[in-house]
Order: sequence, then structure tokens, then C-alpha cells
Amino acid sequence: MNGRRLAGLVAALASLVPFAAGAAHVNAVTIDGSINPASSEYIQHVISLSESDGAVAALIELDTPGGLLASTQDIVQAMLNARVPVIVFVSPQGAWAASAGAFVTLAAHIAAMAPGTSIGSASPVSASGEGGDRTDEGVRRDVGAEKAEKFTTSFIESIARERKRNVEWAARAVREAEAIGGEQALELGVIDLVARDVDALFEQLDGREVDVNGELRVLTLADVEVRRIEMSTLMRIFNVLADPNVAMLLALAGFLGLYMEFNQPGMIVPGVLGLICLVLAGYAFQILPFSWVGLLVLALGVGLVAAELYVPAYGALFAAGLACLLIGGSMVFDVPEVSDLNVAFWPVLVPVVSAFAVFAAVVIFLVGRTFLLPQTAGVDELIGATGRAVSDLDPNGKVFIHGEYWRATASSRVAAGEAVEVVAVQGLRLRVRAAPGSV
Repeated sequence: MNGRRLAGLVAALASLVPFAAGAAHVNAVTIDGSINPASSEYIQHVISLSESDGAVAALIELDTPGGLLASTQDIVQAMLNARVPVIVFVSPQGAWAASAGAFVTLAAHIAAMAPGTSIGSASPVSASGEGGDRTDEGVRRDVGAEKAEKFTTSFIESIARERKRNVEWAARAVREAEAIGGEQALELGVIDLVARDVDALFEQLDGREVDVNGELRVLTLADVEVRRIEMSTLMRIFNVLADPNVAMLLALAGFLGLYMEFNQPGMIVPGVLGLICLVLAGYAFQILPFSWVGLLVLALGVGLVAAELYVPAYGALFAAGLACLLIGGSMVFDVPEVSDLNVAFWPVLVPVVSAFAVFAAVVIFLVGRTFLLPQTAGVDELIGATGRAVSDLDPNGKVFIHGEYWRATASSRVAAGEAVEVVAVQGLRLRVRAAPGSV
């Protein structure tokens, strides 16, 4: 997968953290956002680092709306095979481990949540609301979504079974999109404990036995040093680009920049910025799974808005283009079989398309208004122009107009130096008269 190759590049360039390996410590990372190739490599990096530098445990503080299935599989595989205890703590209060986050939490050796947090809602459902429903004979079913549901159900059940957690609830989290709070998760055996913060978490875990690949280990977390492992700069860049909202903003900004450049050639800056945005959007599309249909509808929308400049459709093409932008934007990352990420419709897509529409409408209005102006190119622009007589016009002579000398014929005598106005152009000779108001 292209996203994995990009994530591999990120991992290869990630910098090592210069801490001493001797002190008792826990390596900690914070995941605040989607599960994607960058965050996957980030978690795998801290697990690998914890194994090599003798850390007591690896701590993952989690707050995620979900993410890519492939990245989730990579994280779960690394956690299940880790040679160091991995603690997932859903925090701070108000955080959630939704969808992919539920898989990651269940796969930890220790799963903990802060009060006021939630976990679950792991169904592979599309943004349109379709994907999870199966019906009786004679009624259409979504076979692709059914396959995705069966696979993810089996996947989460195997994780829960391996970690001796509530398998029935894990299956309901996928099949019924069930979500529960921290206290209820503790009662149902989905997690191991509820703690207000990291200090309270370590206090409860100190002295607890953990099975790490068949070996019982006692967690010694009293007065342990917490070492925060930060993302490298390159990881941060890929982590930002892996957000569908950012990818959509970059794509539309790129289209807008090129739209401006094509309508006003020579501005340079909008065209260059538009190309940069499209290149970054291209990287984002390499990381994120996307729908070709959604992308084509999005491109069609831009094309229809641009066509309004040249086709007298009285706003019909413009309106159709905006509709395509909204529909295509909501569809482009709607791939429930491999990802539960999508563009936020009301908070992001609608405002961005509205801003695009306002700008495009202004451009169309200004360009359309120029079509209504009279033709002024060539010699016609001389009609009505004023200049001065170089010699006496009685009736013929010379005049100086627009920086040029012309032979001219006056309708009445004009003295040298007086102002004249062009009334007609006859070949290479001008017909002039004394300018109104001149003496």
C-alpha cells in the first residue's frame, strides 16, 4: 500500500531520543487524532524503543475518532507481539477511543480510561449511513460492507480473546456500533481500570502482574520517570496530511489557485501556491484511501464552475458545480471497507465550498461585466480621445494624440496648440474637432 511505503520512509528518518537507558522509566506518546500511517509508525517506534532501552513499559495516551484499518492492523500486531508491557490510557477526560481506537485499546496489555471518556462504535459504516444493514431476500444488501463487518468483527473478537477481555461486547461494538463510558467498560470487563490521570494510573498499576508473551512481569511504577517521545518533524507533516479535512482543504485551495491563474494569467503567485497545494494534496491522497468516483465528481464540480465563465447558462452550471463539490467532497474519502475517516461535512466541507463559491461568483461577475463593455481595441480606442494640434488645421494639419503624431482633418479651423478631439478614423487620417471647452 502506498501509505505504508510513505510511513516506512517516515520511520527510517525518525530521530532517536537521546535518553540514558539505565534509569527506570516509561516511554510515553500521545495520539490525539486519527490512526494513520504516521501515528502507526510513531507507536511502533516507541514500542521498539522501549524494548531496546529497558523501559518498564510503553504508555500510549489515546484520544482518537478512528482511522485506517491497515494502520490499525499494524499497531495491533506490534502490541500483541511486544516484548514490553504496553499501556493504553484513554485520556484526558472527554477523550474517546472510537472505531480504530477501540481495537488499539483492547490490544494493550493494560487498558485504562479516564472518567468521562468513551470507547466503541467500531462499525465500518459509510458517511451516507449505509454499509452495516443486511436485509431479507428481495431487498438489496451492501455486500462490500457486509464483508468488511465480518472481517472487523472477527478481528476485534480475536484481540479481545487474546487479552481475556469481553469478547461479546467487542463484537457488539462492530455489529451494533455500541459505545460505552469508562465506568461501564470497567464493569463489563472491556478495560482493566479507571484512573483520573497518569499518576493515579501508575499508582494503581504498581505491583500488578502482566503477561508479556507468556512471561509474567511485575510492573514497578512507583516514582518511575516518564519520558515523552515526540514525533519527528517529518512524522508531524505526514500526520497532518493524513487528515481528510486537511487533504480536502489543500485540494480545493489548489483548484482555486489555478482557477485564479487561468483567469488572470501572469499573476504567478496564485498559480504557484495552487500547484504547491495540489502537490501536498497528492501526498495526502497517497496516504489516505480514496474513492475515484468521489474524486471525479469533485473535479467535475470545479470544471462546471469554471465553465460558467464561458457558457451563458444563467447560473445553472455554477449551481451544478457547487452541488458536485459538496457531493464529491463527502464521497472522496468514503471508503468504509478500509477506513472510517471522512471529511467533516458541516464544520469543514460546507464552509470551504461556500468560500469557493463566493470567490468564483465574484470572478464570474467581474469577467461577465467586461463582456458588456464596448469594444475599445485597435484604432477604435482613438475615438473620443483628446490631444493637441501641432500645426494649424485649416482644415488639414498634424495632431499629437496618445504619444503619436497623426495627419488630421478638422471640421473647422483649429489653431496650433489648441486641444482637439477625435471624432472618426479614416485609414491613417483622423477627423477631429476643437475639444469641448477649449478656447
